[in-house]
Amino acid sequence: MTYAIPVPAITTVPVVGGDPFPVRRIYCVGRNYAAHAREMGHDPNREPPFFFMKPTDTIVPTDSEVPYPVKTNDYQHEIELVVALGKGGRDIPVEKALELVFGYAVGLDMTRRDLQGEAKKLARPWDMGKGFDHSAPCAPLLPVSKAGHPDKGAIWLKVNGEVRQQGDLSDLIWNVAETISYLSGLVELFPGDLIYTGTPEGVGAVVRGDKLQGHVDGLVDLNVTIV
Repeated sequence: MTYAIPVPAITTVPVVGGDPFPVRRIYCVGRNYAAHAREMGHDPNREPPFFFMKPTDTIVPTDSEVPYPVKTNDYQHEIELVVALGKGGRDIPVEKALELVFGYAVGLDMTRRDLQGEAKKLARPWDMGKGFDHSAPCAPLLPVSKAGHPDKGAIWLKVNGEVRQQGDLSDLIWNVAETISYLSGLVELFPGDLIYTGTPEGVGAVVRGDKLQGHVDGLVDLNVTIV
């Protein structure tokens, strides 16, 4: 097979003890921790989850330098548990949903908050506030055979050694199985899909020179530097 232009590179995430994981799509859950919903000015009652997406090539590996993005003065961090799917399907029952999971990782949903806020005011899509270059740093995946299915444990982010965000996976409004089940009722899921599951409270701005360390108990830490 020949193509009209060079074929784009396949985006992958390293896997602990295994071959790289090819990424198909990146789904993100909005406001999935009650305290974060409150800090963003929203009612944390258990409304149905909502989703947005990031382009696949926004993935950044750990120990990378992340360029401060253009067109923003409010570049913010959001630490998240990332779910990697090894199987797919439609209308997956909650009790079957975890069977789709290949593994878990620590991720960052980096956000141009000022662009996102302006888009919200004008009832426009968030794409340029969320889906810009280098906006999805991700640590190596730990397969389910090693990680199990984490449903509790600390999740935190440090900036220059100081804790900025801190929560517990048990605080998720919609847990991993429920999120997969609901999302599979909106779109067909496939192997290679990633789901960023939401962030706890404490989101805030970073600047050039800041060193970010993201952690979820039992997983591989994520480390990036803003340049």
